[in-house]
Amino acid sequence: MSDMNCSVRCRCTLAAIIVSAVAGVAALILTITGVVTVAPVFSWVAFGIAVGYLAVLLLTSVFGNRYTCRCALSTLVTLLIGILGTVATAVILLAVGFAATSVVGAIIAGLLTGFFALTITATACLVRYTAECRRQ
Repeated sequence: MSDMNCSVRCRCTLAAIIVSAVAGVAALILTITGVVTVAPVFSWVAFGIAVGYLAVLLLTSVFGNRYTCRCALSTLVTLLIGILGTVATAVILLAVGFAATSVVGAIIAGLLTGFFALTITATACLVRYTAECRRQ
């Protein structure tokens, strides 16, 4: 199993981080200006999806095959950061009632959106890397 072109493939993880940062900043700006409010339903859905991802990730790491590519490991770390960040910010947003135009609430909503986008994009990168590792 070779790690040829791993530096090219690790760019997917960097792109996932950039996309999630842009999504988080966009959500922050839209929430501060009052164009969009973060409903508790979104927080619950993001929390549920993140907990589901965490359960699947833990089951895969315990019962699944070991990853052979170096890039898959860095993507797993990125995915774990996205999952834990989503869970933490969703719990904060659900536990404390922020006003719709609160700056702190907008920052936490932007973080929630950014971490959730990181979870989704890092999952896409992980699926891509896993498929490429299996072909090699």
